[in-house]
Amino acid sequence: MLPGHVPSVVAGLKPTGRLPATNHLFVAIGLPLRNQAVLNELLRQLYDPHSTNFHKFLTPPEFTARFGPTERDYEAVIRFAEANGLTVARTHPNRVVLDVESSVSNVEQAFHVTLRVYRHPTEARDFFALDTEPSIPANLPVIDVEGLSDYSRPHPKLRKTDATVAAPKAGSAPDGSGDYFGNDFRNAYAPGVTLTGTGQMVGVLEFDGFYSSDIAAYATEAGNGRTNIVIQTVLLDSYNGVPTKGRNSGNDEVSLDIEMAMAMAPGLSKIISFEAGPYGLPNDVLNSMLTFSNTVKQLSCSWGWSGGPTNTTDNIFKSMEAVGQSFFNASGDSDAFTAGAGSVNGVDNPFLDNAPSSSPYITQVGGTTLTMNGTGATYASETVWNQGGGVGSSGGVSSYYAIPGWQTNISNLAGRGGSASFRNIPDVAMNADEDMYIIYGGKGQGSDGWGGTSFAAPLWAGFMALVNQQAAAVSSPPAGFINPAIYGIAAGPNYASCFHDITTGNNTWRSSPNLFYATNGYDLCTGLGTPNGQNLINALAPLPNTTPLITRIVADNGSVALSLGGAPGYTYILEMTTNLGLPGDWQPIATNTLGTNGVWQFTDPQAKNFTQRFYLLELAP
Repeated sequence: MLPGHVPSVVAGLKPTGRLPATNHLFVAIGLPLRNQAVLNELLRQLYDPHSTNFHKFLTPPEFTARFGPTERDYEAVIRFAEANGLTVARTHPNRVVLDVESSVSNVEQAFHVTLRVYRHPTEARDFFALDTEPSIPANLPVIDVEGLSDYSRPHPKLRKTDATVAAPKAGSAPDGSGDYFGNDFRNAYAPGVTLTGTGQMVGVLEFDGFYSSDIAAYATEAGNGRTNIVIQTVLLDSYNGVPTKGRNSGNDEVSLDIEMAMAMAPGLSKIISFEAGPYGLPNDVLNSMLTFSNTVKQLSCSWGWSGGPTNTTDNIFKSMEAVGQSFFNASGDSDAFTAGAGSVNGVDNPFLDNAPSSSPYITQVGGTTLTMNGTGATYASETVWNQGGGVGSSGGVSSYYAIPGWQTNISNLAGRGGSASFRNIPDVAMNADEDMYIIYGGKGQGSDGWGGTSFAAPLWAGFMALVNQQAAAVSSPPAGFINPAIYGIAAGPNYASCFHDITTGNNTWRSSPNLFYATNGYDLCTGLGTPNGQNLINALAPLPNTTPLITRIVADNGSVALSLGGAPGYTYILEMTTNLGLPGDWQPIATNTLGTNGVWQFTDPQAKNFTQRFYLLELAP
C-alpha cells in the first residue's frame, strides 16, 4: 500500500459516479533515492565551510550514479507500467520520476483502485479521486504516484487590491499609480550594485502560460537592457502553453514571476518558464527544473498545492542542493500558520494548498510592506506585510519536519513563538504588499495593486543571479542552497550589514491572535529579513583577497625574475621606476590576468640597463 493518496475530504462526500473508463490520465510515478544516509552527510559537507567538500557540487550525472534509482529499478517500473497497459510518456535522466499515460481502466487496474467523481466542496467543479490507497507489488521501487486525483489544482500565491483605495505609494510605475516597478526593487535591495545577472538564468515553476507581448512590454517600459533577456518555455504534461482564460487563469502569476526576475536582474541571459497546465503534476515540473540544464542555478516557485509533504518532492529538492541550485518558494499569503497538521491553516495540512511551504530543503520567502524615499529612489523602511482578515505573510512551525541543523543557532526560538524541535518558517522575505505593477492578459497594458509572496520569491531568485554572477566572475562555484550560509551570517557580527532586520508588524489573524510578531533578528513573519545589497552578495559569494604580492625577486646575468601573485581572474599591472623620490615616474611594463593558481612569473630583461630599478604591482582599475 502507498499511503497518503486518498484526499481525506472524500470520507465526508458522496460520489456522483465513476470516472469514465475511457478517459485519459497522465500519471507521474516516483522512485526512491539510494544511499540516503550517505547523501544527507554529503549535503551537510557541501554547505559546511570547514569541510573539504564545501561547495564541491555534483553534476546531475554524478548525482544519479551515486544516489539515483538504478537503471535496473527504473526498468522494473517501466515493465510494470507496460504490463498493465500504461504507456511510457516520458523518462527522466535522473530516474526519479517516470511519466505514464493511459485510460482510466488501465490505471485502476495497475494500482488496484476505483476512481470516483465527487462535487468539490469549495470550488464550482467536480473532481475525481481514488477511494482506497493504491497498492503495488511489494518489491517494486515506487514511493508515490501523482495524478490519481484532481481534487487539488495548484494555486498561485498572489493578491489583487483596489488601487483606488490603497494608501499613497512611492513607486515608479509608468501609469502614475505609484506602484513599484522595474528598477525600484534594485534601488531598495541592491542599491549601487553594478551586477545585473549577466551570464545567469532564472527558472520559474508555472501551471499556466504567458503572452510574449506582455513580457516584451514590461521589458521595454523598465529598460536597462531587459529587452535582451531571452524568454524560453519548457512545456510539460501535454500542456500547449496557451494561457487559460477566465476566473481560473494563472496568467497573471506567470507574467509577474518572469517580470520580477528581470526587474531584479536586468542582465539575465535567459528566463526559463517550466509550464504544465492548470492540473499539471508538481513533481514532474520540479524534476524537469532539476534535470533540464545544470546551468540554471536559481529557481522560483510562487504556487502551492495540497497533499502535504511527499517523498519524491523532498528527493528532488535534496538533489537540487547537491548540484548547487538555489530554490526560492513563496511561503504563502494566509498570515500565520496555525499549529498542527490538521489545523485550520496548518502548513502541513494535506487539504490545503500550502505545500511545499514547510520544506527544509529550499528557502522559504515571506513578505514585507516596503516604504521607499522619492519615486522608488532609495530604501526607507519595512514592516511585516499584513492586510488583515487572514491575508499577509505566512509563517509558522512545521508539524512534519524536524528543525534543520542550520536553524538551531537561532536563540530563544520559543520566545519568538517558534520551535526548537521543528522547522520554522520563513527564512527570508521581500516586498509583498499590494503595491506592485505588472503587465499580463495579452494586451500589453499594465495593472497595479498586485501583491503577495508570489512577488517575493522571484525577486529573491533575481537577487541570487547577482550573487552567482559575482561567484562566476572570480571562478567560484555557485552559492547553491543558501540557508546554511544565511543562518551562519545571522549568528555572526555581519548580520546587521547583510540584512534589513524587520522588527515591526505581525502576521496575526482571527485564528492566530497572538502569533506571530516581528522582533529583533529571526522571526516567524519575515525570517531573517530582506537583502542589504552588496554586503549580502559579498557574504554569499566572497571576493578573493586581491592584494597584489611581489613574493620573490632574483637578479641573475643582468635580468631580474619576479614572482608575483594575486587573485585568480583579476588583472594586475607591473610598474617600475628608477627613482623612488619621483612618484610620478612609475611606468607600466607588463599587464597580466592571473590564472587559476593566482601566480605570475615575469622576467624583466631591461633591468641590466639601469643601476637601480624599483618594482610596484597594482590591481588594475
